[in-house]
Amino acid sequence: MTSKIIAFQGLQGAYSDLACRAAYPGWDTLPCPSFEAAMVALREGRCDLAMLPCENSLAGRVPDIHRLLPDSGLFVIGEHFQRVEHCLLAPKGATLATLKRAHSHPVALGQVLRLLKDMKLQAVIEADTAGAAHLIAERGGVEDAAIASELAAEIYGLEVLKRNVEDEEHNTTRFYVMSRERLYPPVSAPDTVTTFVFRVRSVPAALYKALGGFATNGVNMTKLESYMVGGRFSATQFLCDVDGHPDSPALQHAFEELAFFTKEFRILGAYPAHPYRLEQAASGD
Repeated sequence: MTSKIIAFQGLQGAYSDLACRAAYPGWDTLPCPSFEAAMVALREGRCDLAMLPCENSLAGRVPDIHRLLPDSGLFVIGEHFQRVEHCLLAPKGATLATLKRAHSHPVALGQVLRLLKDMKLQAVIEADTAGAAHLIAERGGVEDAAIASELAAEIYGLEVLKRNVEDEEHNTTRFYVMSRERLYPPVSAPDTVTTFVFRVRSVPAALYKALGGFATNGVNMTKLESYMVGGRFSATQFLCDVDGHPDSPALQHAFEELAFFTKEFRILGAYPAHPYRLEQAASGD
């Protein structure tokens, strides 16, 4: 039987690769040079799903994903939360005492400032974490290290000199799982999340009125983000996550009110809430 394939952006050993393997063990992973390339691979049938990061607990939203999603022709069928555990990786023979430079993606470098300061390491920016690991493995030597995943160490033959070197323990990335087909859970399924985008009409209090339907229908909104469309300051699109199923009466009524005050409205997907989301909700604010 042919193995199923899930695409991601980055090189093998990237945190997106790790997320794919954690969420879909046994599947083959397909590295892609960009988010758009991963979406194209999915649309063209070269993979079955795509794993795309949308936000990080420290760095905030992931650029470009919000711009690409609405017109991708793809659907969100799941979410995955991946704990980011940075490791200090180096070629064989290197020690903590020999290191002078640490290579990684700028976001990753910004998450290990304490390590860089304590070890007096020069930060060197690379395109991504796995790419930094690949570069260090090819270069060799005892003065250069990479900040990347333990998976990257296994793939590129590097030594793990230190684990969990990130400054904050709650460093977690959320991913959308994308598919060519819309796959909703049963309307009776508990803990469903619905993701959608909309643009409000240019009238006073349009956003306030558009969102009022969620409050009056008892729908919990867990995410609301705005971003410009087409480089125009007057054209703002919103990306939303709410608790509930699109076919439930409460959400249908909320969407009816929303549609009245919007000129664009599109449901991107409905999917089961990830256990991490439920654990956080249970723990309270």
